[in-house]
Amino acid sequence: MSLLTSARRASDTVNRVAIVVCVACILGMLTISFTGFLYTLFTGDALSWTYSLARLFLPWIGLLSSTIALHAGEHVAMTLLMRLLPELLVKLCAGLTLAVMAGFSLLVIWYGWDFFQNATQVYMVSDTIQISRKWTAIAVPLSGVIFLLHLVQGFGLLEHFVDESAAIEEVIHAHDQEARP
Repeated sequence: MSLLTSARRASDTVNRVAIVVCVACILGMLTISFTGFLYTLFTGDALSWTYSLARLFLPWIGLLSSTIALHAGEHVAMTLLMRLLPELLVKLCAGLTLAVMAGFSLLVIWYGWDFFQNATQVYMVSDTIQISRKWTAIAVPLSGVIFLLHLVQGFGLLEHFVDESAAIEEVIHAHDQEARP
C-alpha cells in the first residue's frame, strides 16, 4: 500500500471520528439544555450552569464540522468560473487553492497551539463546575492538523474535479454490496 493511500485512509478515518465527536457534542449540548428545561419546568427554578456548560461544546462543533465540510468538498468554490477556464488554468488554480489551504492550515496550527498554551483561564460554569479553557482551545490546532491531513485527498476536495455521476454510481454499488449477505 502506498504512502498516499495510507494517508487518504487516515484522512477518511479521522473524518469519521470527527463526525462522531460532533454528534456527541451536539447530543451533549441537547442533553444539558433539556435537563435545564426539565428542571425549570418541574421546579420553577433555573439551573445556572446549563447554558454555560452547553456553550463549551460550540468551538468543537464549529471547528470540527468545518473539517468535515472540507473533506466532503462542501466549501466555497467558484465552480462557474472554473468551468469557463481552460483545463490547464483550472489545474493551476486548483493547485494554488490547495497551497493556500495548506498555508491556512499551518497558520491555524501555529497560532492555535500558541492560543492553547496560553489558555490558562478557567471557565466558572458554577461554584462547583470549573473547566479549563484549554479544553476548548485545543480544538483550534487540532482542526488545523485535520485540515492539513485532509489535503492528502488532493483535487478530490475541489468540487470541479469530482465526477458527480461516478460518485453516485459508487454510492449505489456500495449500498448494493452491503445489502447482500
